[in-house]
Amino acid sequence: MSPADKPIIAAIICAAGTSRRMEGKKKEYLNIRSGSGEISVLGSAVLAFASCLSIGKIIISVKKGDEETARSYLPLKLKEDRKRIIFCAGGQSRRSSVHKALLCLEEYKPTHVLIHDGARPWIKKSLIEQIIDGTLQHEAVIPVLPLIETPKKLESVESGFIKTHLKRENLCTAQTPQGFKFPEILMAHEKAARKEEQELAEYTDDAEIWGEFVGKVKVIEGDPLNRKITYPGDLI
Repeated sequence: MSPADKPIIAAIICAAGTSRRMEGKKKEYLNIRSGSGEISVLGSAVLAFASCLSIGKIIISVKKGDEETARSYLPLKLKEDRKRIIFCAGGQSRRSSVHKALLCLEEYKPTHVLIHDGARPWIKKSLIEQIIDGTLQHEAVIPVLPLIETPKKLESVESGFIKTHLKRENLCTAQTPQGFKFPEILMAHEKAARKEEQELAEYTDDAEIWGEFVGKVKVIEGDPLNRKITYPGDLI
């Protein structure tokens, strides 16, 4: 492979949410225990990506005006790395925050990008590397876990009645990081943004956006420990 053909891999870590179910606390800034003591949720996620030498730029999407506050929650060696670790202002939704981060990355001309939830602090380097390998091979890859309990589709939350009894054999739950070819996922987000504006559509998952505007998404086995913090009890 010539230098011109060598993939340029970047990562986006989403931390611009409001943490509205965390009793007024910003979940990415809370501490969890690690092998060397305590580390913030955001710091743990960023550290895992920074440990992958194949990843270049790491863009962290945060609430506008919160850039330096977020940086203060990183481990010391990452706080000082302003060349590799870059903060950008997020948008009004997760999708728009990812879109803004993709636009921020565009000037660095990555070939592939991994998109991760900043509230998943227990992500392992090994899973990140599997996603990188899969993305280079398949263009779009996400980690998933099989459903353990049988899902039901309701008529509506208000009615409380079941509409469809779903079979779990071919169903799974999605995790992050999700990996994509960069030009295509940026184009897909631009199309999703227009559809949201024109048709009041809503997208909450990058694989969904790729699937609608680009093509198929490959799945690999996820990690049960790669949990997302949503409620205070998830920190235990």
